[in-house]
Amino acid sequence: MEKIILASNSPRRKEYFAYLGWEYETIGADIDEVIDPGKLPEDIAEELAYEKALHVFKKHRERIVIGFDTLVYTDTHIFGKPKDQEDAKRMLRELSGRDHYVVTGVSILAHKMSRTFNVKTRVRFYPLDEAEISSYVSSNEPMDKAGAYAAQGLGAKFINEIDGDFFTVVGIPLSRIYQEIKEMQLLD
Repeated sequence: MEKIILASNSPRRKEYFAYLGWEYETIGADIDEVIDPGKLPEDIAEELAYEKALHVFKKHRERIVIGFDTLVYTDTHIFGKPKDQEDAKRMLRELSGRDHYVVTGVSILAHKMSRTFNVKTRVRFYPLDEAEISSYVSSNEPMDKAGAYAAQGLGAKFINEIDGDFFTVVGIPLSRIYQEIKEMQLLD
């Protein structure tokens, strides 16, 4: 039995976590992702990551459970996953030609130990025209992504600059997770 569980159904997280070389499995955490606009995006991402990890940990207390939540935000808006194609287009219009931040909250729960943190990265988009936005949204790639784009997919062509950890933008800050688990001495 694997010692680590990722509390996530994300194929990206599953694929990228393998880079750390640890055996693991994934179990989705079906929780209501409520975004309180009165809170800081970093706090929201951490709280949701913790709730997801806890949801799975309650049934697997002998394991290490890692929960995640990724948000995209600007100085005026927090962007979760789009509700529909029109919402995705709206998000992409708002991100067009400007800087935004991607924050991924991570919560690691283990027997009598826990750590919750976030990693933030600045991303700048090129200006997007309506044809680009419509074409991209029709691919359906943005529909289950915070901010309505995938930096590791078709959305990569919109990114002018990334200042920070690329893996944070795709929802799994690998190096920080590795360092935290190593510091917690959870694995032999």
